[in-house]
Amino acid sequence: MDLQLRDKIAVVTGASMGIGRAIAKALAAEGVRVVGVARRLDLMETMAEEVAAAGHPRPVLLAQDIMAPDAAAAIRDAALSALGRVDILVNNAGGSRVLPIDAPEERWVEAMTLNFDRPRQLTHALLPTMIEHRWGRIINITGKSEPEHLNAAFAAKAGIHAWAKGLSREVGQYGITINSIPPGRIMSEQIRRNYPEDYRRHFAETEIPVRYWGEPEDLAVMAVWLASPLARYVTGTVIPVDGGLRRYQF
Repeated sequence: MDLQLRDKIAVVTGASMGIGRAIAKALAAEGVRVVGVARRLDLMETMAEEVAAAGHPRPVLLAQDIMAPDAAAAIRDAALSALGRVDILVNNAGGSRVLPIDAPEERWVEAMTLNFDRPRQLTHALLPTMIEHRWGRIINITGKSEPEHLNAAFAAKAGIHAWAKGLSREVGQYGITINSIPPGRIMSEQIRRNYPEDYRRHFAETEIPVRYWGEPEDLAVMAVWLASPLARYVTGTVIPVDGGLRRYQF
């Protein structure tokens, strides 16, 4: 199937590893010109080399700490300077933040900045170019809505879901969609390091209907489809990619 993505321009944050890396590579494989954003330039360089070796457009790489106060403006300016416009934004940078109930305020501020404020700020920084061209795709990689303990990232990601739903009502008239993907158990270096294989196997057999943990590429295919013109009538949604892990019906 032709996803009609050739020569679109995408910004992908957190592009050095895991889900962000897989999305950047999958978009490039469809002919998208990607601006990869992450702190670790060396890891992005290997990603870009793999993309180019496969015959796809080599990504533009931007070493940027998303936590920097001027990150949104810096990413916008670098992307527009390099490629002239941005059609697709994948807000992937983020991280889990388990906090005790007596956590100091700065821990909450850090978690909300990383997982809510920066995706929102970067989106609003890039919206003018999407509105000007009357086309855009915003995809937020978020998190689950069934917290089993206090986690500041869960609160931030729930905020992203609400903000994205509201924004979808405002920008749909310009041909812009915004959707969120909460990952299930997706394999990563951190997962392999922190969870032994025996635990992963038992968890998959007892909790995940498809009976295995996903790979970053399993989520990337959903992100790429949502980024395409074919997904024009899907907006304001939350679409889990979790192998059926979530138990609620809506």
